[in-house]
Amino acid sequence: MKNSFLFLAVTMLMAGTTVTSCKSNTDKTDDAVENVNEANSELKDVQNENADDAVKKANDMEWQTYKAEILATISSNEARIVELKMASKKSGATFSTNYLRSIDDLEQRNTALKTKITNYENNQTDWESFKREADADLEGLGKAFKDLTVNNKK
Repeated sequence: MKNSFLFLAVTMLMAGTTVTSCKSNTDKTDDAVENVNEANSELKDVQNENADDAVKKANDMEWQTYKAEILATISSNEARIVELKMASKKSGATFSTNYLRSIDDLEQRNTALKTKITNYENNQTDWESFKREADADLEGLGKAFKDLTVNNKK
């Protein structure tokens, strides 16, 4: 990539030299210096843009990794919810309506978190707050699952 920018700078310098061949030596020198400065400025701009793109890609990679981890945990929660529902439907098992409502509440919270993660657009301005909220929601779900199973065993 640097070679192409160097090539661009040299090409611009040669084009400038060709165009200004009818001018005096001082004018030619001034134009050549101006062309080199312009080429250097453009090179710095392109390098800055490339650095910005590298940062965005790193954030995209971080987002994709985070999303995959959260969705895996949500899928695990969905499996646990199915198990809890199946256990509550077994013959001979008696469960309170509060317990069954708790299972439904967990299912709704898990679905809401999945929707939140799925719909999130990777916006760098609120990434940290989004990540904090999602982690807190996931932690809350984990505690609710533990509390539900602890209450079930009593």
